[in-house]
Amino acid sequence: MAIITLTSDFGHRDAYVAILKATLLKLNPKVTLLDISHGIAPGNLAQGAFVLSSAYQNFPENTIHLVAVDSLGNPGNTFIATEIEGQFFVGADNGLLSLVSEWEPEKVVLLNNNTPSSFPARDIMAPAAAELASGAILEDLGQAYDGMKKFLRRSVKTTKQEIVGHVVHIDHYGNLITNIPQRDFDILSQGKKYTIGIGREYIYQIHTSPAEVDSGDCFVLFNHLGLLEIGIKNGHAGQLLGMEFDSSIWIKFSE
Repeated sequence: MAIITLTSDFGHRDAYVAILKATLLKLNPKVTLLDISHGIAPGNLAQGAFVLSSAYQNFPENTIHLVAVDSLGNPGNTFIATEIEGQFFVGADNGLLSLVSEWEPEKVVLLNNNTPSSFPARDIMAPAAAELASGAILEDLGQAYDGMKKFLRRSVKTTKQEIVGHVVHIDHYGNLITNIPQRDFDILSQGKKYTIGIGREYIYQIHTSPAEVDSGDCFVLFNHLGLLEIGIKNGHAGQLLGMEFDSSIWIKFSE
């Protein structure tokens, strides 16, 4: 049974999510619909890309991911479908899909259906996703496309003495998720002391769980994604530490 996931900035206050699901079920009653998130901040492509990238690899091969973030702010009203790492993505050509994976897409097509719409997730993306769920291939949905809008992913700067990364997401709990990978830290920290700089705060220990600190204290750990995460137990780290998306985080190593 085909799986279609949904990621959007629709929220849950209005009926947009229900209408989108109803449309997909009309087009393909046998499809399984799963929500990744509808809590993406309106038009926030970076947040949408991070949330989707943190989840899609947990799904089976050939899963279809419908992505409706900033779908009305798409210049030229262009919509695409692409295959990345054995999974399919349908969304606006607004750059979000270029941030989902470190791998280049295997294929990209420009959807044939580009009729102007005030609800493109329902009118353009849903039919394309339903076709894929019914066994269509990408080439059935449109022509090959090499003009996909692309953004550069935030990179980590690494030397023997320092790692400099950035906050790439602030989650529901206020925890700061960075793009600093555990593999880099493990290599550079061998036999060395380290200092983690978070705004004006300095941390000298990596934790394994927030349970290791008292309420109101800061914890730093590598999360299930293998990325450095900073939080304050029972508090909002972003607000209390004065950090936001793209804020710098560094780790310095010494003998």
